[in-house]
Amino acid sequence: MAAQKVKLGIIGLGRWARVLTRAAKTSDQLEIVSGFTRTPEKRDAFTKETGIACAASQEAFLADPAIKGVILTVPNEMHLPVAEAVAKAGKHVYTEKPIADTLENGLRIEALEKKYNVRVMVGHSARLLKGTRLIKQAIDAGELGRVVFMEANFSNERALELDPSQWRWYRDRAPGGPLSQLAVHQFDSLHYLGGEITEVSSIASKLSPVGAEVDDQSMTTLRFASGALGYVGASWTSPGIYSIRVFGQKGLMHYEIDFGTWDTPSKLHEPSLLYIQRGKDGYGKREVIKLPPGDMFRDELELFASACATGKLPELTARDGNVAVAVVNAALRSIDRKGQAVTLDEVMGEARRKLA
Repeated sequence: MAAQKVKLGIIGLGRWARVLTRAAKTSDQLEIVSGFTRTPEKRDAFTKETGIACAASQEAFLADPAIKGVILTVPNEMHLPVAEAVAKAGKHVYTEKPIADTLENGLRIEALEKKYNVRVMVGHSARLLKGTRLIKQAIDAGELGRVVFMEANFSNERALELDPSQWRWYRDRAPGGPLSQLAVHQFDSLHYLGGEITEVSSIASKLSPVGAEVDDQSMTTLRFASGALGYVGASWTSPGIYSIRVFGQKGLMHYEIDFGTWDTPSKLHEPSLLYIQRGKDGYGKREVIKLPPGDMFRDELELFASACATGKLPELTARDGNVAVAVVNAALRSIDRKGQAVTLDEVMGEARRKLA
């Protein structure tokens, strides 16, 4: 007999809720059965588009015993209060990245797991991209030898289109511009591929002609506990790209996707590229690896459904989410210090002291 689908709810019914709902409908492991947002018109529109019924209040939504876990696609500053309400109701929490608007609030969300005996998952879906998973498999199998360096880039043209009506225009809403909005994906992916990050250095610049408050260019270097080094670049004034390259002492791998297919991940493998280059004379013998189809959004929702069913979450944890935010905070502090290196221990320690 087929296993019963895990029933989930979703709070926050904007564009991203629709992306995740589409992904959920392709899964045989989970079902989104209820939604909620404060605006009745948005609830009605969501139900009309998706066929998913909405509760008239958050209290009624959370009182539904069928719902085992709740997906949050609310604004960043609402992650903590909504996550706390969900956890208090005894339901597992999935929150979109970043885990919270501040590292302190991220740590508060992480603490909900112990307080209410629930799992908290953070939607850093980029680490679930098929090319990234294949690179990790190659690393773990020893195909690349000792990993010594990694580089990644996530860029698009967002800052060429900003105006003051958009929240990304403002420094306090989108600190560092592409640093907090794009590079954070790569910080999590490189944390997954390379292990613990210990130190961060960063510089930034503002080159868009629109005059927004935020920086729109970001370059960040990382030091890993293993001794490996890394680099993450993010531009907000260029054509879109997403790429990761991992260098080992026996080989390297390069992965690149077309950012234009991000919202339709089932097609993402078609224009993407993954290759491996082995040995010192391997440039002319690069092996292109065929990428299988996949859906990172469905994959992350199924991981969450599994956590709801078993109480176990092997990755995309609250801690993983807080590491990504800590790297962003360390990079912002490094920018303020003209590129001086900042340790994650400094940033994490300061945030924990504020909570003491």
